[in-house]
Amino acid sequence: MIDYTKEELVELLRKNPEKFNEWKYEQEDVDLSEVDFSGLTLRDIDFTGVDLNSSSFADCNLSFVNFTNADLMSVDFTRAQVLDCDFTESSLTGADCSYAIMTYCNFTDCDLAGCIFSETDLSNSDLTTSYNLHASRYDEDTVWPDSEYLPEDFNPNCSADLSMLRDDEDTQVSDY
Repeated sequence: MIDYTKEELVELLRKNPEKFNEWKYEQEDVDLSEVDFSGLTLRDIDFTGVDLNSSSFADCNLSFVNFTNADLMSVDFTRAQVLDCDFTESSLTGADCSYAIMTYCNFTDCDLAGCIFSETDLSNSDLTTSYNLHASRYDEDTVWPDSEYLPEDFNPNCSADLSMLRDDEDTQVSDY
């Protein structure tokens, strides 16, 4: 079994994704945390169960990438083109997806707490059984899928994340 460095794995992904998928299939744990994939085009990659914590996919073109059960905490997807990718049972907690196009993606049982969707296009993506979508950050420029692909209790017109908390204006502060 070949042991690759993180840098060698990035090169393998760029030049021979099929070989990466074969190698990954034989591994118990794959740690690609804090790796910079920025600007790459990745297609038909299997990141199932991979630790990608704090990695960057900024400005990437990703299509048919399987992120099932991957650790995507604090991952940077800003300005990425993400087409038909599977995020089933992954954790996107604290991930930044600002200005990304994430269409036809599957977010089944995906944890989205603190995920940033500012000006993100999520059209035709399935978020029906995602977790903590109400605890994500988004704005009026976020493009949502049709309501049938959103959780029943989610209202995309009402953003009430922690950044919206304000002091009560009627509260008087005492000098004592």
